[in-house]
Amino acid sequence: MVSGATEPPEVTVEEIQTVDDDHFNEDAVAIVTGGGSGIGRATTIALAHNGLTVVATDVDEEGLAETVEKARACDAAENVETVTADLVNEDDIASMVEAAAELGDLRYVANIAGLQHISPIEEFPTAKFDELLDVMLRGPFLVTKHAIPHIRATDDGVGAIGNMASIHSHIATQDKVAYMSAKFGLRGLTQSIAAEGEGTLRSFSVSTGYVKTPLVTNQIPDTAEERGISEQEVVEDVMLGESRVKEMMAPIDVANLFTFGFSKRARHLNGGDLTFEGGHLYTY
Repeated sequence: MVSGATEPPEVTVEEIQTVDDDHFNEDAVAIVTGGGSGIGRATTIALAHNGLTVVATDVDEEGLAETVEKARACDAAENVETVTADLVNEDDIASMVEAAAELGDLRYVANIAGLQHISPIEEFPTAKFDELLDVMLRGPFLVTKHAIPHIRATDDGVGAIGNMASIHSHIATQDKVAYMSAKFGLRGLTQSIAAEGEGTLRSFSVSTGYVKTPLVTNQIPDTAEERGISEQEVVEDVMLGESRVKEMMAPIDVANLFTFGFSKRARHLNGGDLTFEGGHLYTY
């Protein structure tokens, strides 16, 4: 039996991991893409609660405003700034990064924004394939490209870029060809950053199983229709069937991984992938 509902939970102060790090202060700036909902929202709140100035960016202006309200409940709203930007538009990205850099020392980037589309390859719309790769691979590349000069320009060059990957950056499932292609590529981007980061600018990716976010819960009906099964079977058999932990992660669980990855406690995490997937990848 699957334990826990699939409804995205609220972030609470008690669930936020705090890390003692000299760079976790208001003079240090972190960019979080996809900050208007889900993992991006939780990461924005967690990093702000840890003392960083956080620029949350999204195409969803109302979602960003809601993130600020949720941060207020966690005593973190004063550290959150929002910039509406479209990751498909390089001018938007460049302006967003510059706005972040004006707030202090830009040191951290969390590339989290994501999309999903469910369809077999032969029916997959080409425009939708392009859109998913633009947002989840080209977008992180562009944010990284514009952020790196600012990170290198800090007094010590210390910083990190974290990319939201997935177990689907390791294994493939049916009907998600664009998502898989983007996530596999994102791990390549992560390792490329590490190769060029000279040891002080680090990179890492985070690969989780299914997380209680709108991106995941909204795909349950589409997957059920595509496979001809019930929504309950999608959760129990498709999403959690191969996992030893029969429970979806909460967004704050993932946010805490980004907090750790950015901190000095993870200084040897460089190019690597944090896999938190309930045993899905490593057991059978």
